[in-house]
Amino acid sequence: MSALDIVLSILDIILGLTMVILFLVQEGNDQGMGAITGASNDSYYSKAKGQTLEERLKQATKIVAVLFAFMSVVLYMAVTKGF
Repeated sequence: MSALDIVLSILDIILGLTMVILFLVQEGNDQGMGAITGASNDSYYSKAKGQTLEERLKQATKIVAVLFAFMSVVLYMAVTKGF
């Protein structure tokens, strides 16, 4: 393995662990059957949802997941094609 392969592997592992940690820190969705029937709670919390810590965690999880997928493809190409 070259130095580039090792660096990419370490970054891939860090992104994977970060994604798992972000996923585990998030709270569950407590809507239950209300999500199926269309019932909603119009409250201040639901209107200001984009500014909450939970929403930021979800956004960070999405970003890290995309970076992890991209890094995995780059790592695969580096190992098989030998960048």
